[in-house]
Amino acid sequence: METTPCSLALTSSLCLAGDDIFMKSAIEEARKGHEEGGIPIGSVLVKDNQIIGAGHNKRIQDNNPVMHAETDCLHNAGRIGSYKGTTLYSTLMPCFFCAGAVVQFGIKKVVVGESKTFSGAKEFMQSHGVEVIDLDLLECKQMMDAYIQANPKVWSEDIGELEE
Repeated sequence: METTPCSLALTSSLCLAGDDIFMKSAIEEARKGHEEGGIPIGSVLVKDNQIIGAGHNKRIQDNNPVMHAETDCLHNAGRIGSYKGTTLYSTLMPCFFCAGAVVQFGIKKVVVGESKTFSGAKEFMQSHGVEVIDLDLLECKQMMDAYIQANPKVWSEDIGELEE
């Protein structure tokens, strides 16, 4: 099957040319994380139409509470100097922790697969001049729904809502 613009976002109300190829890479990262026993959230950082960093949630695999998909992606991109002109893709709306990194480094565009599962920090990013595009992808929602159904306690811990 040939991939056409927006073919990954058939259920999306908004799709920009080229976004689907980068979101596909973020989805591949999410799957990789899940195969490792982690939470299926993936992210890629793009500059000049090239992926310069990719990562996935490793909180479980690395026993590291701050290794979210977006922070793993930024870590893997390494020191790039200026983040001007970069776009961060994530399969799930970034939390406040990751949104803080977006704002701190001056990333001005974030494209997310979905925000139904976790509404995250969209308004925070927008209030700091970040363009946030939610593709509302069924594939991303289904991946998270399946994980949460099988691992509700882990998910509650991940989003800071685990009750003692």
